[in-house]
Amino acid sequence: MSNKTIIELESINKIYTTGKTKLQVLFDIDLQIYQGDLISIVGPSGSGKTTLLNIIACLDRATTGRYSLLGADIKSKSNDDLSMLRNKSIGFIFQSFNLLSRHTAFENVQMPLHYSDVIKKKEREEKAKECLELVDLGNRIQHYPNELSGGQQQRVAIARSLINNPDIILADEPTGNLDSKTSADIIDLLKKLHKSGKTIIIITHDETIAKEAMETIKIHDGRIV
Repeated sequence: MSNKTIIELESINKIYTTGKTKLQVLFDIDLQIYQGDLISIVGPSGSGKTTLLNIIACLDRATTGRYSLLGADIKSKSNDDLSMLRNKSIGFIFQSFNLLSRHTAFENVQMPLHYSDVIKKKEREEKAKECLELVDLGNRIQHYPNELSGGQQQRVAIARSLINNPDIILADEPTGNLDSKTSADIIDLLKKLHKSGKTIIIITHDETIAKEAMETIKIHDGRIV
């Protein structure tokens, strides 16, 4: 961990409005995450942890409060700016893997680079191969998702999250669909990536997984406790 703050939330509140009904799901969230952190955010279903993740990921905006990501004030950014910032700086890992079934592991990993018009096909393919080798799937690059185990599919998803060399990796319940042995392997891989310098945030309801992080942030009823 360094002393460089890369994520800073101050007095973040999130209110959803439907007609005349207002539902507040986050209350006065203050949070600082430093470069090189390995953080877990833990809480039961409905606690607000996914909403918090969506705000950190710039997939949603806070109703009030200030959010700074990599030194940039998010409030002043347009949706297009946020999309570019996400694609360049954040790698996503999801519980359901989110792989395209008609594309090979090799093609799935390349997907985030299709939005870049400065990276040529050859470089894109080299990066994808490197990322798949990094997660020990160099011999499975031409396999389709239905030809891979759950753990292998999650490794493809992790390789995809690395393709843009992001500053931050956000893992939303990354072991939720995996057995205990495969879950341990995936956590070991995330810890390996952390040691290489990545800042990693794991959203989980599993206390065992949360304990693997340097710090655990507990959220309950929309508040950090």
